[in-house]
Amino acid sequence: MLESATPVIAVVGPTAAGKTALSLDLAERLGGEIVNTDAMQVYRGMDIGTAKLPEAERRGVPHHLIDLMEISEVASVADFQLLARAAIAEIQARGKVPILVGGSALYTRAVLDRFEFPGTDAAVRARLEAELEAVGSGVLHERLASLDPDAAAGILASNGRRIVRALEVVELTGQPFSASLPVLEYAVPGALQVGVRIDRPTLHARIALRVDLMWEQGLVEEVRALMADGLATTRTASRAIGYPETMAFIDGRLSEAEAKERIVIATRRFARRQDQWFLKDPRVTWLDWDAPDLADQALRRL
Repeated sequence: MLESATPVIAVVGPTAAGKTALSLDLAERLGGEIVNTDAMQVYRGMDIGTAKLPEAERRGVPHHLIDLMEISEVASVADFQLLARAAIAEIQARGKVPILVGGSALYTRAVLDRFEFPGTDAAVRARLEAELEAVGSGVLHERLASLDPDAAAGILASNGRRIVRALEVVELTGQPFSASLPVLEYAVPGALQVGVRIDRPTLHARIALRVDLMWEQGLVEEVRALMADGLATTRTASRAIGYPETMAFIDGRLSEAEAKERIVIATRRFARRQDQWFLKDPRVTWLDWDAPDLADQALRRL
């Protein structure tokens, strides 16, 4: 398949499993370029907490859709879909292989699969957002669970923005929000997915090590600088894993140990949600994270 058409390869799997290293290996072997599909790596200044790969570690491989926005801007899946598909077309036009990698399963699926976005209504959205502010995301999540259990199961109770969007779609369309999610049907020609498989105990250990490393690399200083730019009042950026917990540490609401533990727990929960998206997709070719010839296996299987 690699010889007959220019593919679009997505490297998927849970956070901290080793997707970045595999994506770089594949890019070097295939003459590829990386397309970011992490919802929070689009923000400038959010580097350590999002595990954004430093330029010096990118092996000279071009990276796209990183550092696109200020933290005050709102990232939308619909906008990202357009940007990513344009980047894919531009990369292919130069005879290169686009390689998608990132932690946001919804973004990856939105780029690769048939996914039409329901409309929006400013008045309905404003009313729901006011209610979110008044009663909190937990109450609205309970309402969503009663209206659309499948959608509620896939959205964290703390993710007020996605809960509001789901309730808006239900109200406007009369259909479950889950009915508007991506269909398992590629919209991008040549799409292929390779998954990095890792056992849960090893993944948990790697997540804990990653959080310790982020702290050592200066996560607190990064968050403090972003707070000076208004991070706490942003609608999207402030919800990135690691940032609310670190803000709570800076404000004295959590100890260092408590903040780090909450980041670990949130990351584990996020990894489980990633599995909910990817493990049920029969199109993914799964390979073991610690295989010494992982890139070779991926190329053979693709």
